[in-house]
Amino acid sequence: MSTNTDTNKYHYDLTNVHVAELMTDDVDEGATFGTPERMPGAVSMDLSAQGEITKFRADATDYIVTENNNGYEGDITFAMIPDWFRQKYMNNRLSEKDKVMTESANMGSKKFALLYEFLGDKKHRRHVLYSCIATRPNIKGENKENQKEPDTEAMTITASPLANGDVKSSTTSDTPETVYEGWFESVWTKDTTAGAGG
Repeated sequence: MSTNTDTNKYHYDLTNVHVAELMTDDVDEGATFGTPERMPGAVSMDLSAQGEITKFRADATDYIVTENNNGYEGDITFAMIPDWFRQKYMNNRLSEKDKVMTESANMGSKKFALLYEFLGDKKHRRHVLYSCIATRPNIKGENKENQKEPDTEAMTITASPLANGDVKSSTTSDTPETVYEGWFESVWTKDTTAGAGG
């Protein structure tokens, strides 16, 4: 139980969205990631938990109840998806001479960790979803009478469990400051603080 008085009562505003390439994912040796890169212009995120409850009836009761955690799925919206993200994680191809970007049905997407932060009334909470894949954003544009609010781009994110079952990690009010401050420098996967037990 937390002994820290800086415990949030609510959170708001999505910020500090970063992505890091999922390099390897092994059940015994764990996952490795590239260096997180910041994606500016985050507007909103709405991911729903994926999974189901399975019930086994015996003795006129729900004798065994199990939950299946399949991660999360939903939309994340940006002012604009950066070209570098489309190239690296959606495998869009940039022509060498004319610098024209092409989307191809023959190119698959690449997995990444999604790091982000929600502002809190006491301390902003930081999160990572370890194994994500993104769909292509829809093509959308709108003429408005008073064009002061820009259009946005949304893509669907599917966040699945790693080989070891881990789906998501989040900081708490008791997270050491060194871990908290370094959250967007590398993807956290296990205790690194001295004396934490490995």
